[in-house]
Amino acid sequence: MLSASDLRKEIERRLRSYLSRDKSGIRKALLSLLMRTKTMTVPQIHEALSSKFEVTYHSVASMVGIVASKLGILATHKTKDGALGVYELKEQYADIVERVVAST
Repeated sequence: MLSASDLRKEIERRLRSYLSRDKSGIRKALLSLLMRTKTMTVPQIHEALSSKFEVTYHSVASMVGIVASKLGILATHKTKDGALGVYELKEQYADIVERVVAST
């Protein structure tokens, strides 16, 4: 089992790796958006990103899912009616995300 500091280092490593494969800047834009707004649904994220990038709803949903599951920096819960998933940047990783996004 990883200690808290080892987990933070691993998340930072994965985040840097994820952003190193960002050719268009969309991944960085996604993380910047989540840092600014803190809580969003996939339709809201798609709307914000589609104004700057040519992106489909499904590709946005996939990106958000990867960030949530592989990077582990997003918490998820359902809206009150249970129709949509709400994604929120975990507070304990906000400083790492901010630092890594600023350095890339």
